Amino acid sequence: MSNPSAALLVVDVQETFAPSAALVDRIAALARCYPSVATIELHDETQVPFAAQIGWTPQTSDRCLVPVDRVFVKHGYLPPDAAIRHLAALKPAQVLVAGIQADTCVMAAGFRLFDAGLHPTLLSFAVRGSSADPDAAIARKLWVHHFRKVIDDPADLP
Repeated sequence: MSNPSAALLVVDVQETFAPSAALVDRIAALARCYPSVATIELHDETQVPFAAQIGWTPQTSDRCLVPVDRVFVKHGYLPPDAAIRHLAALKPAQVLVAGIQADTCVMAAGFRLFDAGLHPTLLSFAVRGSSADPDAAIARKLWVHHFRKVIDDPADLP
């Protein structure tokens, strides 16, 4: 069943980032309730020079671990324009954001959604931080500062 008041953006829940089964299950349950879009990060050094800049790269092929309506490939931190256009076409009142690397890729998605006028809302119970912010506390604080909207409890979902 779809909820037109919101859409779900799943950020980089893929094998490369080894999410827990509990996180995957939590996000998969959400994807059954909302129109859902996911990004997966793939390496293409000609698009984003990860190796040259930070000495690390995502995989060159991977798959989204959450069944969603559409999957979009990205090559850096930001969701691709096609994903933003797709979400905008859904005309949601807000975009619920879940996923991996709350302080980098999830935050970048928030900025991209905000700039597109898509009202990002962080689902703090459905994100994982990075090694720099394992419990995503810094990311949550920044999200509140920049975008205001955070849902900490699934009971508060639209």
